[in-house]
Amino acid sequence: MRHLFLAPAFALALSVTGAPAAASNQGWDDASTVVDAALVAAAIGIPLAKGDGNGAVQAGASVGVAYGAATGLKYIFPETRPDGSDRRSFPSGHTSAAFAAAASIQQRQGWGAGIPAHIAAAFVGYARVEAKRHHWYDVVAGAAIGEASGLLITNDRHRNVAVMPWGDTRGGGIAVAARF
Repeated sequence: MRHLFLAPAFALALSVTGAPAAASNQGWDDASTVVDAALVAAAIGIPLAKGDGNGAVQAGASVGVAYGAATGLKYIFPETRPDGSDRRSFPSGHTSAAFAAAASIQQRQGWGAGIPAHIAAAFVGYARVEAKRHHWYDVVAGAAIGEASGLLITNDRHRNVAVMPWGDTRGGGIAVAARF
């Protein structure tokens, strides 16, 4: 029930794009923007509606840090977009914000809402490539930035299981802890 907020976003995205085979680059671009905005609104709005101010602040910070990091990296690594419009392709800001929102939703609302949110975030990345605004590696990098931001900044509301990414100069991984 908690993931019903995604249905309007999917319906709007489908109405914007039409049939995928006939969709224009602009249609995919518009659809990715709509779904991205819906995810960010849901990540912040659901906790607010539940009186969870900390969750809303953490979601907003997660999205802001992810988008800011992606924007900064665009200037450090100027990559020409597939459509040739500019040199701000790497990494995808839309995808980083979408995955930060999805990770925040998963952290605060659980996997029942997190899985549909991650599917919607993956759609954003796919649509950015189809719109010729990003290369596949731009959206993969954006997804990694967003997911890390969401997981590191948004605290799990239910502390029985904690999943924490880690890394150092020799490697990295994921640590999982459970309380019984």
